[in-house]
Amino acid sequence: MASTLYTNATIITVNHERHVIRDGWIHVVGNLIAAIGPTSNIKSKLDKPTNTKIVSLHGKIVIPGLINVHAHLIQSLIRGLAEGMPLHNWACDTIWPMEVAFENEDGYIAAKLTMAEMLKTGTTCFLEPMLPVQAGLENISRAVGEVGIRACLGTLVKGPKTHSHLGVTDVRDKDAALMSVNAAIANHKKYHGNFNDRLHIWMAADTPRGADESGFAAIGEAGLQHNIRVTMHCAEASGDKKMIREAYKATPLEFCSNTKMVGSHVVLAHLVHIAEDLDIEILQRTGTSVAHNPTSNAKLGDGIAPIPLMLAANINVALGSDGGPCNNAYDLFRDMHLAGLIHCAKAEDPTLLPAEQILEMATINGARALGLESTLGSLEVGKKADFVVIDPSGLNAAPYDPADTTCSGMHPTTVVVHSCSGENVEMVVLDGEVVVENGVLLRVDEAQIKQNARDASLRLRQSSGVKAQPMKLGWQYI
Repeated sequence: MASTLYTNATIITVNHERHVIRDGWIHVVGNLIAAIGPTSNIKSKLDKPTNTKIVSLHGKIVIPGLINVHAHLIQSLIRGLAEGMPLHNWACDTIWPMEVAFENEDGYIAAKLTMAEMLKTGTTCFLEPMLPVQAGLENISRAVGEVGIRACLGTLVKGPKTHSHLGVTDVRDKDAALMSVNAAIANHKKYHGNFNDRLHIWMAADTPRGADESGFAAIGEAGLQHNIRVTMHCAEASGDKKMIREAYKATPLEFCSNTKMVGSHVVLAHLVHIAEDLDIEILQRTGTSVAHNPTSNAKLGDGIAPIPLMLAANINVALGSDGGPCNNAYDLFRDMHLAGLIHCAKAEDPTLLPAEQILEMATINGARALGLESTLGSLEVGKKADFVVIDPSGLNAAPYDPADTTCSGMHPTTVVVHSCSGENVEMVVLDGEVVVENGVLLRVDEAQIKQNARDASLRLRQSSGVKAQPMKLGWQYI
């Protein structure tokens, strides 16, 4: 069994005691962490490393693999095509028409691009929150196997059509019969646990915007009955809250509770516009997790979710990037940085969300949201060897000095959350395997992925008729 000893790194463990090891090592045997600790006690904690490869990480920072709990895989091919559009027009006029145009290997190409970007920028596990049938689950699964990432794929379940009088038209409704509860259950049986348990299948409910409540209740019941985890977008824009009140006579979380779309097996995304007292109490009581998408919510002008109130109520909040058209990147470092700023600005309180709490949201909270906290989310003996090696030697992190043992300088967690980006990721270890080394993807050809994406995006634009929004302020090509 392969054995590797990674030495002399600053290790942010995010373990139960929240240890930060200034000069530490990690011993990986197979796909598990066999031992971890400071260099000073390596001999007492580690058996003689016979046939063990030794890798020096001197000057580097090691963190658990980042966990993105809301990442739309196929939307990377739509990146940059819906700039400056409010959410409902953005979805109805650009995103969904582009998604229904997917055919053949378009979903495979898009997913591979997104997963490669996530992996290269330190995300080792993600939740796809709304995978339509047009993407091709077989193709998406193949991409997961090739890239080597951990994937939770929320296959979209479509109920009765959205009420047209509410002004939301979803062209994906034409294939609703192919996105049934029974189809989702069959997909779970076929794909769940593949690739050494790196692939999990979830159900993704449609966004509640007037469709018949019974369709949502059927998903909620099926999730409980078949032990399938569930995710749903909810109360993203202010108009969503109004639609829920008009169509279902409920607050957003009352609607979720009424349809059994709450519980420790559920991740609800966005929740920007909720009835704060009542809805937060429901989240707290049911143990439902929340996917916070700060960049997407800001770009689409949706607002800022009441995350500090949720955290104060001990609700599990994790981080998501959302998709290429509403974020322009799948680099979770960007979302960590923004999440640590906007809530402080809104509350006029710079102490509100420290970097340590933000990193928890991107690691152990994400693992808890996916039901994987026993194996992922922190660096501890017995957990999967999923970790990210960050090089903080650039100008953007100076004067941080990993050799400073006084603990009076920059905290390494602050460096990670507020100074670094995915560009600082040097190495990624996933399931014990090095999948990124010196910033290079080892399992896949990055140049080929990018070229395939360019070709597929052009075909999709031509077949769907969707074009990028015109440049603003009179700017024009010449």
